[in-house]
Amino acid sequence: MSRGSNLERVGTFNQAVILDIVRRSDSGVSRVELVQATGLSTQTVSNIVRKLLDLGLINETGKVSGGTGKPRTVLNIDPNSRYAVGIHLDPSVMTFVLLDLSGTVVARSHVSVQAVADPERTIQKMATAMSGLIEEAEVPRERVLGVGIAAPGPIDLQRGVVVGPPLLTGWDRVELRESLGAATGFPVFLDKDSTAATHAELWISENPSAQNFAFIYLGTGLGAGLVADGAVVRGSSNNVGEIGHIATGPGGAKCSCGRNGCVGVSIMPVHLVREAVARGVIDGSFDDADLQGIAARFRQLADQADRGDTRAARILDGAAARLARAVEDVANLMDADRIVFGGPSWSPVSKRYLGILRSALATRLAVGSIHQVELVGSVLGEDIAAIGAGCLVLDHVLSPRPGGLLLEKQSGSAAAAH
Repeated sequence: MSRGSNLERVGTFNQAVILDIVRRSDSGVSRVELVQATGLSTQTVSNIVRKLLDLGLINETGKVSGGTGKPRTVLNIDPNSRYAVGIHLDPSVMTFVLLDLSGTVVARSHVSVQAVADPERTIQKMATAMSGLIEEAEVPRERVLGVGIAAPGPIDLQRGVVVGPPLLTGWDRVELRESLGAATGFPVFLDKDSTAATHAELWISENPSAQNFAFIYLGTGLGAGLVADGAVVRGSSNNVGEIGHIATGPGGAKCSCGRNGCVGVSIMPVHLVREAVARGVIDGSFDDADLQGIAARFRQLADQADRGDTRAARILDGAAARLARAVEDVANLMDADRIVFGGPSWSPVSKRYLGILRSALATRLAVGSIHQVELVGSVLGEDIAAIGAGCLVLDHVLSPRPGGLLLEKQSGSAAAAH
């Protein structure tokens, strides 16, 4: 937990420390408890609480008796005081969510992507859909802190540029952050989809105490987000987690890198559906450009396996075994105590894959002889990347860091992310 400072020059940092503690408290927290938690003086805490009350970010929700002395006033976050928009740009669909200050989804929508080769048109679609979501939720625009975008990697985070992501034809070095900022008038924050999903897991998962974990993101492709000592690991170019080329043994699909058996291509829905069609497990022709159709057929393949189709099960079980080899390397490399799985392609196979992963890794993890490694599926569902994109905004505005709260920076075409 962050400790505060009584120096006036870091007052905004102290505000964020206090607000973060209040936000993470399930039943509220008193001023006395804030003094104990932060190490700040009683007067400093009182001054900060008064300012946060004036800003409408927190409210007083009652009193609780501490045994002796007068009852203490309980402080809670006011979730309706501020909001953030999260967008997930996927090659087949755009997902939009509106989060309140607690990170709860209050509205969501999905827009099919038909012409991804036209970034300018797609960005206008984003702006229109985002405005519609805010209006539908009847949220005043002045309460919206900003917009987060989760996009397939690689990205140039400093410039806010999408750098030729796979399956997004025509998106080579698109200045997404600046363009969407100009179209909406909101600050915009850009990150990789796997990293955004990891932010979501940190923000609103059921296990916020986990400090060292990997998030394995299964979408149209495969990626990972890493958390060490409670902070997201980013790497020198903010593109950490490109695990798709981890080798998973002989055989397997041919990868674009020229090798066979890379985990990314081996477990991609497009490859598994292609294999299922070729073997007659799924009827019909195959079109690898129809990403929405592939997603539907991938769900069909998973459903057939769950209903006892041994041929469908064999295809998915082989993919899960290859994924286990990659997860083993990730867990051992970062000494993780928890591996979380999620993303749009995780939900259809979650129960089957978790069973295989847990069985395969029970005795193979080197760190398992020192501490237990928990394997779990995320509770945040298929929209986790969009939720994580909204959490990028909340994290930038609310998390304790020198530079403080950005509550007055409600206008402008763009904002630098992290």
